[in-house]
Amino acid sequence: MRILVLNCGSSSAKFAVIDPGTGAELVSGLAERLGQDGARLVWKRDGVKKERTIPGADHDRALRTIVQVLDDEGLRAGLAGIGHRVVHGGPRFTASCLVDAEVEAGIEACFPLGPLHNPPNLLGIRIARELFAGLPNVAVFDTAFHSTMPERAYLYAVPWAWYEQHQVRRYGFHGTSHRFVAEEALSRLGLQGRADSALVTAHLGNGCSAAAIHGGRCIDTTMGLTPLEGLVMGTRSGDVDPALIGYVAGRLDIPATQVIDALNKQSGLLGLSGSSNDMRTLVEKADGGDRRAALAIEVFCYRLAKTIGGLATALGRLDAVVFTGGIGENSVAVRSRVCALLGILGIQLDPARNAEHGRSAGGVISSGAVRAMVVPTNEELMIARDTAGLVGGTAACAGRCSCTA
Repeated sequence: MRILVLNCGSSSAKFAVIDPGTGAELVSGLAERLGQDGARLVWKRDGVKKERTIPGADHDRALRTIVQVLDDEGLRAGLAGIGHRVVHGGPRFTASCLVDAEVEAGIEACFPLGPLHNPPNLLGIRIARELFAGLPNVAVFDTAFHSTMPERAYLYAVPWAWYEQHQVRRYGFHGTSHRFVAEEALSRLGLQGRADSALVTAHLGNGCSAAAIHGGRCIDTTMGLTPLEGLVMGTRSGDVDPALIGYVAGRLDIPATQVIDALNKQSGLLGLSGSSNDMRTLVEKADGGDRRAALAIEVFCYRLAKTIGGLATALGRLDAVVFTGGIGENSVAVRSRVCALLGILGIQLDPARNAEHGRSAGGVISSGAVRAMVVPTNEELMIARDTAGLVGGTAACAGRCSCTA
């Protein structure tokens, strides 16, 4: 079986054709800079990279170009379905769903909750349904994995009417990644099916989040109503005093929306260091004596370790801390700093294993009862698996969300 996975952003469209049974990625690519003169489609097959310029292309033209590439590569005819990443499912979508008109309307109803991501996500779905007439489409929601959080974890202590009438609550994001690495980690540790298994997964990239996973189910996570809450990230601040918004707006005589924009785009590692949101660059600068780069790394690691400790408290016990994402999978320095701060949890880092990212030990980079692990994420494969399950009749969303599939 072959599944086309699509992830449409505001100015890009990422795609891959995946065999969900073997995990093989047959082709993958990215249409980027959409709406600009420099728009282009770059793809790779069998290690060979190809490129096609599509100046000024919008999402419709970009997806039509992707279809042409699939035809040229001989991959279109064998597709069994299309899986779409959708960032926000709100309270309604708690599992992946076959797409119909009602599901489209439900995704659109979540626009106020995901104003930056859901509109292009839905646009991609609608164009794909037109271009691949008759082929089933599946929506896979970033928020769905976190829908098992109990009320004590997802409720804010705000006026009840905000929650009841406007869905103001914590939803969490990166759920597809957290689910993939949790399943992989439990398998490697021989804990699949164990109702008492306890993991903290840390997805660390330009966006960062962590989750407490008990018996394979999420019981808490760090992101909230939006992806701004929680850990220090590349350009996002993570947790701040909410009164900061009004204070800075008043001091700088700017609207609150401009402060929130700065918290999303000019803060985090970039704001602290004043130079970069890329952890690799910051480590190099810190090693060269740049104090602010070193401070940015220190704040990032301290906040992450403190959060992991809090999530371990939510679990009551701990089998492993799992690092994933671009930083989590590749930064030896970050993992070393964080694990040093987590000695209170019984984590004992093995420097040699950490240096080679745990590749010779099934991802484990520590000794002792509580493991630290590195598990590469694969959100596209998770989307492909969900899609295959639904289009192949081996999975169902009935009862887990309010769609009609």
